[in-house]
Amino acid sequence: MKNGILFISDLHLALEKTEITQRFLHFLQDRAKSAQALYILGDLFDAWIGDDDNTPPNKTIKQALKQLADSGTAIFLLQGNRDFLLGSGFCRETGITLLDEYAVIEVQGQPILLTHGDLLCSDDLPYQAFRLKSHTLEWQQNVLSKPLLLRLLAARWYRFRSFFHKRNKTQKIMDVNQQTVESVMQKYGCLTLIHGHTHRPACHEFHINELAAKRYVLADWKKQSAEILCWKNSDWHTEQI
Repeated sequence: MKNGILFISDLHLALEKTEITQRFLHFLQDRAKSAQALYILGDLFDAWIGDDDNTPPNKTIKQALKQLADSGTAIFLLQGNRDFLLGSGFCRETGITLLDEYAVIEVQGQPILLTHGDLLCSDDLPYQAFRLKSHTLEWQQNVLSKPLLLRLLAARWYRFRSFFHKRNKTQKIMDVNQQTVESVMQKYGCLTLIHGHTHRPACHEFHINELAAKRYVLADWKKQSAEILCWKNSDWHTEQI
């Protein structure tokens, strides 16, 4: 019988990241099959330029996700800042359910707020401006109308440019804003928040209106190691993959 809920994010899968891709495929074929549900909280891919992209390793990953869904494990996906163009076509091929940028689920009677995490980094004003523009229907339709080869080349350029832009930003700007965190949790009526994006895995404890609250930050997957957050036997814990 399937048991437990798994949460992962920030795998940044790409052709050149063969070790991480192989680890993820093994995870789907082994550990994830015993789980009741798997939640992928964004940046599954290092760049996603349209659901019509079946260049390696995308097709293999789609097939593995579909096999897991067909086995009875429910799979849910939040878009990240690297794969926000994931759409209905990808979901149909994989059996995945796409979630809103903020999603509330219930775990043993308690509401849990899920998000990728980039919206919580409200001090990064240039990024938030780009995010607002890039999530408009007009911008996305313009990008997706381009030939696949052109989109692949553009994705490589933007990843290269993003790397150098990050070097000029402080760590504080790229982390979440605590006031934003508390405001969002209050808005959705949740005392537990799970997100990724910042690549700073931790469990933060604080209070909202004198009530104990927790913020779980998921780990990014690396060549040498990977970590997942699990809910099983009425408790939270992390596992190394």
